[in-house]
Amino acid sequence: MSLEIEKILATQRLEVERLDGLLVSPEALAAPKRFQGLHKEYARARFVLELAENLSRKKLALESAKTALLDDDAEIRVLAENEVQALEPLVLAGENELEAALIPPDPLDDHEAIVEIRAGTGGDEAALFASELFRMYSHLGENLGWKTGLLSQHQNDLGGFKEIIFELNGEGAYGMMKLESGVHRVQRVPTTEKKGRVHTSTVTVAVMPKIEEEEFKMDPKEIKIEATTSQGAGGQSVNTTYSSCRAVHIPTGITVVCQDERSFSQNRDRALSILRTRVFTAEQTKKQAMIEADRRGQIGTGERSEKIRTYNFPQDRLTDHRLKQSWHGLPNILNGEISVIITALKTAARAGALTAWADGESEGEDE
Repeated sequence: MSLEIEKILATQRLEVERLDGLLVSPEALAAPKRFQGLHKEYARARFVLELAENLSRKKLALESAKTALLDDDAEIRVLAENEVQALEPLVLAGENELEAALIPPDPLDDHEAIVEIRAGTGGDEAALFASELFRMYSHLGENLGWKTGLLSQHQNDLGGFKEIIFELNGEGAYGMMKLESGVHRVQRVPTTEKKGRVHTSTVTVAVMPKIEEEEFKMDPKEIKIEATTSQGAGGQSVNTTYSSCRAVHIPTGITVVCQDERSFSQNRDRALSILRTRVFTAEQTKKQAMIEADRRGQIGTGERSEKIRTYNFPQDRLTDHRLKQSWHGLPNILNGEISVIITALKTAARAGALTAWADGESEGEDE
């Protein structure tokens, strides 16, 4: 994309002035949340403007240096050549940084995250790997200063997770984690395999923004709450009291069961929190497909062919198929050291968004 720096400067200056005026308006000062939101917008607009101004100065200096290359004085031409060589990479880096900053941020990226991990193809081995992915994301959270909160779990007899739902509580957790959604494939020799054969299993991961009650209201008349007895890993009853909660969003059929807390009220609160997030996510994408189809689109069915990533233990290699890139050192990766992979994904996603932004700009100019 060719940057029209003067146009960007003019646009950003107007935006900074507009937001500056809104920040001191009586309406913003009387509403703390609105003020906070406007302040974030203002800070971002100022940041983009500063990048544009800095790039403009570098481009002017580069043009001046290129003009000096035609000077009659040989000494001036040498100095100009050195300046051109120094400025060209700085201008390129400045253009890339400004292009990235021009992409509107996802307003949900600042949210905390709710993560659902489910065993797919592979039975007990898939459930065991689901527990390892949970550990990986928990350690990543610790490294980033987040807190992990368990919402719901269903274990098998070997201690693996058929399903586990948890929160990652920390600002920006959703923005950091959202590209982890999809089918994760594992290739390794299970501990129960006597002949040393490599098995292939899958685990599905779904990452959703945590939505607070004030952000998204659900009609209580559209929610069905039931109290049930808790069930264990093998289907046996854990207790005979009706402490487990089953919450159903009637219009969509989305259902959540929580049973890990001792009291019904605690399980109900957790169930409603998960339900709110799922319904919100469905509402955000209902124009594209039916709710269930959208959910399959995010995490797939767990079949081996629907994979975003492969963890190959015999070769000590993780391959992300969206990037067509591999990393070695699975023990460290599964211990939470995946920031470099997530950063690479975000960079690639940003490049894709940049293309869409550029196309949108050109379409707007053609109209």
